[in-house]
Amino acid sequence: MSEPVPAEQNTFPILIVDDDRLQRSVLEANLKTAGYNVVSAENGREALEIFRKGYYPIVMTDWIMPEMSGLELCREIRKDDSGRYTYIIILTSLNSKNDIIAGLEAGADEYLVKPPHQAELTSRLKTARRILDLEQSQQRYIETIKNLSLVDPVSGVFCRRYMDERIHQEIKRAYRYERSLSVILVGINLFEQTVVTHGHFAGDLILKCCADSLVEAVRKDVDWVARYGQDSFAVIMPETDSAGAMIVAKRLRIRIASLVMKMYDKELKVTASFGISGFTASQQKLGFTADILLDKADHNLSLALEEGGNTIKGVQMG
Repeated sequence: MSEPVPAEQNTFPILIVDDDRLQRSVLEANLKTAGYNVVSAENGREALEIFRKGYYPIVMTDWIMPEMSGLELCREIRKDDSGRYTYIIILTSLNSKNDIIAGLEAGADEYLVKPPHQAELTSRLKTARRILDLEQSQQRYIETIKNLSLVDPVSGVFCRRYMDERIHQEIKRAYRYERSLSVILVGINLFEQTVVTHGHFAGDLILKCCADSLVEAVRKDVDWVARYGQDSFAVIMPETDSAGAMIVAKRLRIRIASLVMKMYDKELKVTASFGISGFTASQQKLGFTADILLDKADHNLSLALEEGGNTIKGVQMG
């Protein structure tokens, strides 16, 4: 058995599976001669173990093998939920239409009669590469569209829809590990008046600069920022109680108040108000929800705004 080769070393590494050592050796030699990176296994069960440790865009498997047949291997590979497509070629001495249909229904993309002719093998692999290229292009396009749908186009941080989905996961995680979770809602003071006075471009500039400042001030890959409302943001802080969030909010208040945003010949300055809420899962009964967390933070933000803005209000729940 050959050792698995990391997929990144070759765009299209091939996993070949055949219990016949001679057939396997010949096929492996032909593929290597054609420039492919090859990993081999002598039965379906061994091949499945190798497949689960890496990514093999092309799998060529014999049909009839001990322990796990080629058809069973096809079905197991098709259960893979990694989002990456694998092109499967069945190698068989069976060539009846019923056998071919059975192979395709099990998840195979193509079949070759053993022993495969070198020219036919090369041609089928070119087809496999074209299909895999198309699949990868489609996945990149889907990922791009998905990422765009998660981001607020004005501020560049996560959108409200993403926040509503992810914050539930953060609460579950807090309960699972009995940790704290806090939210800081950040409201830009006198935002509507600024837009009326200076225009919508000024409003967009303020939102973008404030969002960038928030992202730069929190922990990378731990805390995250989302657009909450027309003139507000949410800073989600896992493993942080409200006392810790209060410290962060004080720092954020100073950062935003010190921003100087240039628009043509004008300089814009703003301040922000902050509402904090948080809970510690080890002290709070199961059933605490995102609505409760956000509602309390929103209430505290309103209290801060009522005091004239540039103020912080917060509370710890549990």
